[in-house]
Amino acid sequence: MSVICTISTYNHLYKTYTLADSLARFEHRLIVLLVDGKGQQTYDHQNITFLRLKDLTVNGSKDIINKYSKNQNKLRWALKSILLLQLSESYNQVIYVDNDIFFFNAPQFLFDELTKSNILLTPHFYPSSPKENQTWLEANFRIGLYNAGFIGINKNAKTALEWWRDCCLYELKKSYWRGLFDDQKFLDLLPILFDNVKIIKHRGCNLAGWNDYTELGDNEVIFIHFNNYTIKKFANNSHKFRHFLECYKKAILKYNSSGVIAKNVITILDLQNIVYFLRWKLSRFL
Repeated sequence: MSVICTISTYNHLYKTYTLADSLARFEHRLIVLLVDGKGQQTYDHQNITFLRLKDLTVNGSKDIINKYSKNQNKLRWALKSILLLQLSESYNQVIYVDNDIFFFNAPQFLFDELTKSNILLTPHFYPSSPKENQTWLEANFRIGLYNAGFIGINKNAKTALEWWRDCCLYELKKSYWRGLFDDQKFLDLLPILFDNVKIIKHRGCNLAGWNDYTELGDNEVIFIHFNNYTIKKFANNSHKFRHFLECYKKAILKYNSSGVIAKNVITILDLQNIVYFLRWKLSRFL
């Protein structure tokens, strides 16, 4: 048995429902860990099974919830390993994706890979030329080689997931000089510390604004990571992947009638990211 899961807050459920719709076309169900919104009504979606924080019972659940309960972003990031550990008790293969992902073609081959590999990772595929636009080259080392918006596991990944859980308990912080970037930078070590870790080099998996230089036919695009950066880049009238954004916007209107899918305001997290980036830029000249 296999399943796809995600983590959401109540105010971002419209993205989660849209993700579930995209998976329903390929007969994949979605399990959603909802970390807030207690007592608030959720949309009755036939392709979603909801879990709440109280449903998490694997070792480390309470420790992570207690440590990050006052910071929803850190709580969501730290709970990825917990959710995967919990679901691996009932499913042979589990894929986690962020809820701002949308599937355009069948992901079944990823589950096929999990019959041979314990863990699947998708690289960011940032531009990496040392001769031009070196900001992107260094992003590989500053932000991480792999995107934590996707990870696939099978039952043999338990030890690796427990290690990732303990890393998230240790520290969730952006600190370039310490080699930290929230839950994500830890993933760099997975292929070194553990066996049977597969790096998915299919460029149509986790397509986003940071790797949109790649050439892909429509049938090669498996899923796109529609975070704010991707949305703003793909919104350009001449962008070669703009039609995928239009499809996503149309799908999301079912649950968000305003049609607004990118933030127009600066959040605390945005400010933290800006400060982090400026500190890094300054360090290049010191």
